[in-house]
Amino acid sequence: MEKPNPIPAPGCGSMTGSLPNGCGALVFPYIPMQEPNPPRFSRTEALQTGTLFPGLDLPFKAAIQAHTQLPNTALVELMALDFAIKELNLYLDTHANDQEVLQLYWSYIKLAEEGRQKYEKMCGPLTASNLTPEDGYAWLKDPWPWDLGGNS
Repeated sequence: MEKPNPIPAPGCGSMTGSLPNGCGALVFPYIPMQEPNPPRFSRTEALQTGTLFPGLDLPFKAAIQAHTQLPNTALVELMALDFAIKELNLYLDTHANDQEVLQLYWSYIKLAEEGRQKYEKMCGPLTASNLTPEDGYAWLKDPWPWDLGGNS
């Protein structure tokens, strides 16, 4: 496969750029900003959808989402919280003054911390970095969270 030539084809001019088979108009991409405090999916819907914000839900993902059914477990809830926290974090990067979302962000962090502590008390550490010297190699013991009965 021949690579496109990064140098404009002869005669393209200053207002065009090269394409594999000729010239094309230059563009200035524009990305609109979300309005403050946009509607949001629930945490679990966000994890299944791939975004917390319905306005960013792309139609081509519908086929994938139709086949994505997550079980209702403590581990999935932690995954959903972590996903929502990251989505809110990204939103707050561009909407730092949205106090309602900032409060939601902090409440999700608190829920995730509490949930993680409760989960680890029941099932053991979620990551190797959460071990203490007394735990040894506890994360290698069965059942694993995805094993039958491992995520009660």
